[in-house]
Amino acid sequence: MLIADNIRTTLLRNAARVENALDELFASRSVKSDTLLKAMKYATLGGGKRLRATLVYGVGEFFGASEKALDAAACSVELVHAYSLVHDDLPAMDDDNLRRGRPTCHIQFDEATAILAGDALQTLAIETLISERFNPCDMETRATMVGTLICAIGDEGMIGGQAIDMEFTGLSVSLEDLSRMHALKTGALIEASVMLGGIIELQQGDRELEILSEYGRALGLAFQIADDILDHTSDSKTLGKDAKSDDRQNKSTYVSSMGLENARVEASRVCQEAIDLIRNLDGDTQFLENLAEFSINREY
Repeated sequence: MLIADNIRTTLLRNAARVENALDELFASRSVKSDTLLKAMKYATLGGGKRLRATLVYGVGEFFGASEKALDAAACSVELVHAYSLVHDDLPAMDDDNLRRGRPTCHIQFDEATAILAGDALQTLAIETLISERFNPCDMETRATMVGTLICAIGDEGMIGGQAIDMEFTGLSVSLEDLSRMHALKTGALIEASVMLGGIIELQQGDRELEILSEYGRALGLAFQIADDILDHTSDSKTLGKDAKSDDRQNKSTYVSSMGLENARVEASRVCQEAIDLIRNLDGDTQFLENLAEFSINREY
């Protein structure tokens, strides 16, 4: 219980930090369409666990990265995450009406505005990393950060995973295929969040980057299995989004493929794998270990 309370306290602190950074980022924009800017802010601000930002901060602080560089990286992953949720919720995708306890972006505004807001959030995420105005790292490091994010969210990452998810709807798929899909759809951005926190201070080829990559990959899978379990066992009020959405759309999940109890066992196994991996770093990794445990024991 103490570990969970400490993690929640840190998540709340980091959520406030990245929320403030995002608010300042939006304030610096000169978007000509008031509706577009409102939709972008609506989709991004005022909710969410901010787990991806916390991963950036946790890893970056472990290696002594600068606050401003970490804020830029944290904003970028949260902007991408917000964009992905806006597009996933669209009628052509998951057709959900509730997100973070509020109407989804296309319900609050309209479908066209939601699509444009998602597109704008994605490009803003990249600008936030590459521009010296927002990111104080040297040009080579900024380019590496952008490359890491782009690889994670493109056709070989998050977008590719979403495409596979839609193709798998209504089908019975193997656990290997399910794992591969989630590694792309959910795990790739979580892994990128971990990597961005390290890239600021580490050099290409450093052993620590490989450890971070493997930890992020395992953590992403554990997080997704827990999401599948929560969708099956929780309610919309607790989750802040439409519960039972996977069942309603006949999605392939770890629960539908393995059963609830086996899915819980698998989540614990993958979580322990993440913990064992991060312990290979030299230093106090307790927070990152606790974050892995929280990812499968959370309530929302």
